[in-house]
Amino acid sequence: MKAFSRLTLATFLARLTLATLVGVATSAAADPMAQDVPPTIAIIIDDMGHNLHEGERLANLDQPLTLAFLPYRRHTDPLARLAHSRSKEIMLHIPMANTRNFSLGPGGLTPDMDESATTITLRRALQSIPYVQGVNNHMGSLLTQQLKPMDWVMKELYRYPVYFVDSRTIASSVAGDVATAYQIPTMTRDVFLDHEQTEEFVDRQFKELIRQAKENGSAIGIGHPHTVTVDYLEKHLPLLDEQGIAIATVSGLWAIRNNNQKMFAEGEKQTIRPAFARKD
Repeated sequence: MKAFSRLTLATFLARLTLATLVGVATSAAADPMAQDVPPTIAIIIDDMGHNLHEGERLANLDQPLTLAFLPYRRHTDPLARLAHSRSKEIMLHIPMANTRNFSLGPGGLTPDMDESATTITLRRALQSIPYVQGVNNHMGSLLTQQLKPMDWVMKELYRYPVYFVDSRTIASSVAGDVATAYQIPTMTRDVFLDHEQTEEFVDRQFKELIRQAKENGSAIGIGHPHTVTVDYLEKHLPLLDEQGIAIATVSGLWAIRNNNQKMFAEGEKQTIRPAFARKD
């Protein structure tokens, strides 16, 4: 196997070991239960930018959802601005190659791209999302298994004040591990809410999300702007308080898990320069 130009496997493993040791050293302080924090969930809504009506409904919910926008979609810019004005957290939902050859649409990252093409495509996608604070992968069951493109992705993300959530569309993903090696704030999806678009399925998955939050202190769920999902959230999110469950944005959940630390020091990262990037 040809050695990677920037991040060899040995270097990656060394970085990951160091990050893991740091994590172990701070795990007691980061334990949400040790802080007397109630079980907390974060809900990411992927695929934002296509559906204006459901997007507006999600933006106008009272609870602090995190909305992940596909780049260059028809309603991405206005919906992201609306969502930000309604105190929602904004992510880039970056398309990545999958094992089933589903179309990625504009802004997608594929294995045939070199480092320059990967970096430029990702950078332009970031610049196209107003108020972006984090990134997660759209699909990606192929690309997130590959160390070299994940190195390029995380090297670019490291420059900016953004976190990364591994959507974990395949169990063998290395995306979260590479993000950790780059010391990018990172977490992993626990539950998909709506692979089946029925109220019964969403209810079962939502209850599983709460169960995991109770067991582990916190949990992250991912849903989509399907009508059945929005209907369910609209009805059930207001009931969380009486169940003793809190809901937070992704960055809020990260703070809970990390003893209320700030993700980034002032001036530590380069500001993302907003620009509507061309779809090359």
